[in-house]
Amino acid sequence: MPLEIVTLPVLKDNYVYLLHDAQTGATAVVDVPEAAPVMAALDQRGWNLSQIVLTHHHWDHVQGVDELKAATGAQVIGAKADAHRLPDLDSAVSEGDTVSICGEPAQVLDVSGHTVGHIAYHLPETGAALTGDSLMALGCGRLFEGTPDMMWNSLSKLAALPADTIVCSGHEYTQANGNFAATIEPDNAALMSRREAVSAARVAGQPTVPSVLSEELATNPFLRASLPQVKASLGMADSSDAEVFAEIRRRKDRF
Repeated sequence: MPLEIVTLPVLKDNYVYLLHDAQTGATAVVDVPEAAPVMAALDQRGWNLSQIVLTHHHWDHVQGVDELKAATGAQVIGAKADAHRLPDLDSAVSEGDTVSICGEPAQVLDVSGHTVGHIAYHLPETGAALTGDSLMALGCGRLFEGTPDMMWNSLSKLAALPADTIVCSGHEYTQANGNFAATIEPDNAALMSRREAVSAARVAGQPTVPSVLSEELATNPFLRASLPQVKASLGMADSSDAEVFAEIRRRKDRF
């Protein structure tokens, strides 16, 4: 059976995800900006935390790890390449590794760009990808450490996953990302429809993540840099996919 996924808002606009196997009771949390909301959500459901799964080192993804580990004894999984700036890891993983999350095999992907050493986890049985601040709903993470080529390569790995993959990303940026996306593809009907749905969800106080990869492929400009119509709209018909991605990222940074 696929794992249950619970989306939990924390801080101002962050999300963490609880993953739960109803048969075994195994529970994992993806990134820990703060411990208290996670512990409250676990207590509410009567779940015991067994794993803490980290995507990257930024404080708003890890600052609650030590407190949560001390309270629960959960094992911490994170990137070997980033171990020097992550909380202490019980399991250090790299691209190509398979790690068990709640008993389900998860494939580790290097998705450097937002940071160098950022990783994502693909759980094919559940049909989910834990992407942190790499691929985001209608966007991607700002390139604080990596290069455009690096991020385009990372996003291309995620874009190649099955189209029905659930994308579990780390922030509630979707509405602002959609406003920017409309400047790149103002005639994209799927994008306009999605923006309306996102706005309605936010008015209702509902999260706009996780999303579905097929939806991102149809509307997220950062995944669409290879398309002729996108290149043409930017006046970059003869440019490489990575060059077009870099231009879209530059525009977003100034938006």
